Amino acid sequence: MSDQITISLPDGSAKELATGATTADLAASIGARLAKAAIAAKVNGDEWDLNRPLPDGASVSIITPDSNDGRHVLRHSTSHVMAQAVADLWPGAKYSIGPAIENGFYYDFDLPDGARFKEDDLERIEARMREIVKADQPFTRGEVTLAEGKVLFADQPYKLEIITGVGGKEDAEEGGGTDVVSFYRNTEGFVDLCRGPHVPSTGKLGAFKLMKVAGAYWRGDEKRPMLQRVYGTAWESNKALQEHLTRLEEAEKRDHRKLAVELDLLSFPQKLGAGLAVWHPKGAIVRKLMEDYSRQRHLDGGYEFAYTPHLANARLFEASGHLSFYKDGMYPPMEMDNGTYYPKPMNCPMHCLIFDARQRSYRELPLRIFELGTVYRYERAGTLHGLMRIRGFTQDDSHIFCTEEQAPAEIISLLHFVIDILRSFGFDDFEAQLATRDMHKSVGTDEGWTAATAALVAAMEHEEISYTVDEGGAAFYGPKIDVKVKDAIGRQWQLSTIQYDFNMPSQERLDLEYVAADNTRKKPVMIHRALFGSVERFFGVLLEHYAGAFPTWLAPVQVQVLGVRADHDSYARTLVDECKAAGLRAEMVEADEPLGARIRKAKLEKIPYVLVVGDDDISAHTAGVNARGKDVERGVDMAGFIAHVVVEAAGHL
Repeated sequence: MSDQITISLPDGSAKELATGATTADLAASIGARLAKAAIAAKVNGDEWDLNRPLPDGASVSIITPDSNDGRHVLRHSTSHVMAQAVADLWPGAKYSIGPAIENGFYYDFDLPDGARFKEDDLERIEARMREIVKADQPFTRGEVTLAEGKVLFADQPYKLEIITGVGGKEDAEEGGGTDVVSFYRNTEGFVDLCRGPHVPSTGKLGAFKLMKVAGAYWRGDEKRPMLQRVYGTAWESNKALQEHLTRLEEAEKRDHRKLAVELDLLSFPQKLGAGLAVWHPKGAIVRKLMEDYSRQRHLDGGYEFAYTPHLANARLFEASGHLSFYKDGMYPPMEMDNGTYYPKPMNCPMHCLIFDARQRSYRELPLRIFELGTVYRYERAGTLHGLMRIRGFTQDDSHIFCTEEQAPAEIISLLHFVIDILRSFGFDDFEAQLATRDMHKSVGTDEGWTAATAALVAAMEHEEISYTVDEGGAAFYGPKIDVKVKDAIGRQWQLSTIQYDFNMPSQERLDLEYVAADNTRKKPVMIHRALFGSVERFFGVLLEHYAGAFPTWLAPVQVQVLGVRADHDSYARTLVDECKAAGLRAEMVEADEPLGARIRKAKLEKIPYVLVVGDDDISAHTAGVNARGKDVERGVDMAGFIAHVVVEAAGHL
């Protein structure tokens, strides 16, 4: 047996190490700074603890705390420490799962004797966590058989359920669901079921904060026990933590639910029902502007418009496969005298019916069908979140039917179309995620998947969008691209989707065909495309992106005119009429309150332009212009002002 192993590094170079060397040894051989920063490693694509011996020929990258992988390890490890602290403070506590999530972590607990966490308990838990961190306890990994694992966690019923693997992938990630049970133990005796990896010791942690307590059903099942979930956040430094907390404060100010009320845009009346919104006149104007712009761009882009009903016979959803795969997310059926009907969860089956309404020729392809179609999906009450997670929403849905030969160029055109429209709404920082085939769960041929995936990759490279790959993350019926944008405070939102579909046109489903040039019948390629995702959610993202201060073209009121005194109101009305005649949205507020109070109110309403008129303005046909975020200009000529705002409002086109 050789006494040397060869390790490949990300830059393509190789390192020779002694047999039995660990990832920590590898980091040390590269440099003292990296050895100090290292908290884990990625070995042949899998994350490992630093103290695990490396196999010969492995490809290895060192994970540091200031990377996405590193933050994931930090947060998972901090979650483990939080569970240890809770177990210390509440002897007999039962703990279930504690994953890292975006920007943080959580852990679900069942406290003894029905005890409930109080908000001030978070400080107690944090204090105990800091003691554990200061003790610099090592994370020690162990593996036992399934039977031994059941003994080890005999007093933890939730861990025992995970060990049996009833939760599938989730349980495997938690260290259960297989013949080997993995766990981590600390020097003070705390043991947690976990696949890992963790930081080498608790002393590597410290930049964390516990955020809130919430309820969470075990396994997300309303029939299972209600547990208590403690949320926290963890970062690589106190500076990064404070920056995150500042972003959270800014995000709270931008919360679309709060802004929607303050700006009188929409509301969620309790009498209407959870997850349903009513749009007030100002919000409806913004929505109409969004939809009108989308319609015009689609018309210019060669799309055909369609309208489809809000419900359909169960036979359609059986044929499309939705009843098999999405029934839990659909509303209950309605039994009618001529059959069973469901509110539609998606528009695509009906667009297929439009394609199938008559014989299609290859000369008609690509056929691009577009609809602003309202759909209905049952979301659990605990998952509802304003416009971001809602039960009735409108998708700007397109389905493109084309030949296999047309598909690559069509996808490039589609992605360009998506990015161009998103830019029109003020987004300019894009990233994409490519979901690829799960070989164990897919329909279609190897050749078809390869070609479809290559077409999606080519489109992203053509648009020069950076992307990540979600290996095996595609739906069974085809690969897809998810387009993500960053908003004004750096948060990432997944908005648009381009999805290849081998399933719905198939003979087993809706059996779509067209007549090819050689007079044979062929199956079209079907591409699903959502641009906004949903109009409601996109509106919510825009509202938070702009903090309610919509650009002039989207603002519900573009110009507000205020007279200094009541005898200036007649001239103010004249200016409003001139603005409206030029196509602007303008209003006048009568001088029944002090001018300062009216100006403050207009600023709170985030109106782009507030005009103040007095004696001198009447004779000169001018106004004082308070442009949002700028200094006041006095004596501004109204004809020039109106022309300027008209050009500004059309600037997105």
